[in-house]
Amino acid sequence: MAARSLWAVRRLLQRLLASSTSSEGRGWLHPFSTATQRTAGEDCGSEDPPDELGPSLAERALKLKAVKLEKEVQDLTLRYQRAVADCENIRRRTQRCVEDAKIFGIQSFCKDLVEVADILEKTTECISEETKAGDQKLTLEKVFRGLSLLEAKLKSVFAKHGLEKMAPIGDKYDPHEHELICHVPAGVGVQPGTVALVRQDGYKLHGRTIRLAQVEVAVESQKRL
Repeated sequence: MAARSLWAVRRLLQRLLASSTSSEGRGWLHPFSTATQRTAGEDCGSEDPPDELGPSLAERALKLKAVKLEKEVQDLTLRYQRAVADCENIRRRTQRCVEDAKIFGIQSFCKDLVEVADILEKTTECISEETKAGDQKLTLEKVFRGLSLLEAKLKSVFAKHGLEKMAPIGDKYDPHEHELICHVPAGVGVQPGTVALVRQDGYKLHGRTIRLAQVEVAVESQKRL
């Protein structure tokens, strides 16, 4: 029984070998042969792109991006340099304007004061030329007229430029406007703590005190027991 089974297996192997030999002779490939596997591998490989193509495209993309970024950096750098130059020009012009304002800010005031100086000069010349011995009265009259004209012109110049003289008599003492010289007893009609006398006039420029007025302030007189 065992010998018969062994003989059947040998016959099956011979038939398989015979069929394999005939298939190779007709050019057929076994589905599991190495040739078939090689051909299948080559076919699959032919559909995929070569490995060398991928890195080259990536490099090109990176180069293009780098060029674009470099152009943007150059553009921003140029804009920054222009902005810095503009700021520097503005700073210089502003500084020049401030310096000119400091130097020529009182130009108009000085121009008006020149007219006052002209009046004073003409008055002096007129008095020196026409003065004679014994004409003291006439000289004093000319001096008075000249000084009156000078005072009027000076007041108009002050008013034109916002410079005004303070009149603090009777006002309450204010340390921001008055400089206390001394205290005096309060007289009739004078309230304690108010300005009784002005030693030197104070001035304001557009409402701002530029010189304090030197004043005497009234206080209550002490009663003797």
